Amino acid sequence: MHETHLSGVDLNLLPPLNALLRRRNVTRAAEDVGLSQPAMSRALARLRDLLGDPLLVRTREGFVLTPKAQTLAPQVVAALDGLKPVFAPTPFDPAKERRVLRVAAADVQSILLGPPIMSRLSREAPLVDLRFEPYGGDVLSRLESGALDLAFALTTTPLPPGVVSQTVACDELALILRRGHRAAKRRWKLEDYSRFDHVGVALLGDGASEIDAMLAASGVSRRMAFIAPHFTTALACVAATDMVTTLSATFARRFADHFGLILLKPPFQNISLPMTLVSSQLRAMDPLVKWFCALVRDEAKKVYEGELPSRKRQRTLR
Repeated sequence: MHETHLSGVDLNLLPPLNALLRRRNVTRAAEDVGLSQPAMSRALARLRDLLGDPLLVRTREGFVLTPKAQTLAPQVVAALDGLKPVFAPTPFDPAKERRVLRVAAADVQSILLGPPIMSRLSREAPLVDLRFEPYGGDVLSRLESGALDLAFALTTTPLPPGVVSQTVACDELALILRRGHRAAKRRWKLEDYSRFDHVGVALLGDGASEIDAMLAASGVSRRMAFIAPHFTTALACVAATDMVTTLSATFARRFADHFGLILLKPPFQNISLPMTLVSSQLRAMDPLVKWFCALVRDEAKKVYEGELPSRKRQRTLR
């Protein structure tokens, strides 16, 4: 007995075969599968040749199935039923997902977004566990290997090919000083950045940022007197010294009263701070990851758009 290799079989013949065995009539079988009668006749000829059997035999009462065709009929139905799940979309229900999602995040996202995200997960996906993990120099390789599902980033973060990003929120930069700072009441100019020591936050590198590039383009440099691993640390240090920092307005506003801080508008043309979620192309197609990203966008919109100053409150970010 010779084994049949599926690579040499035209599986497009399965629907016509099923219709022919069920209808026992070329014309009606052709209508069922959307073929013309000549095309169905050609399909029947190919099936007879492939299977080595006439399948349908004409009698005075019409066509009848050969013994082999009678045996094949339930097998063909079962084969087609077995193939349907392969090509049909798998229903996704977050409430039934039992998974762990790992996301690279800073304390900004952990504090601002962690609570509302977990509130949603507890209601809509109670079996999904969330892990906010620290950044590192290997964050991209962790995304590629699947050790991380997602990572928060900025739209200005350089990304290699094969990485997918989507914007989830838009924040603003704020210049942050302690209350009582001698420069708290002035309207800052670029050159003022060289007059005071600064606090930076280093998640991946040395704390340098697009701000330094903008200052350098105008011939201004600043002294980074302290580099911290967390944004909360930066705010606490500014509160205790005459140093200043420039970071998320939404995050700084959350702690302004606690640390005794004021927020000023930085002297840059563009102070927007769009935040994205980054994933590998493979993870981006995961139904749970897609659903989670939509959830994050919903919650981030509430947090960031709700926190940004209205026209009436512009005085707090001057």
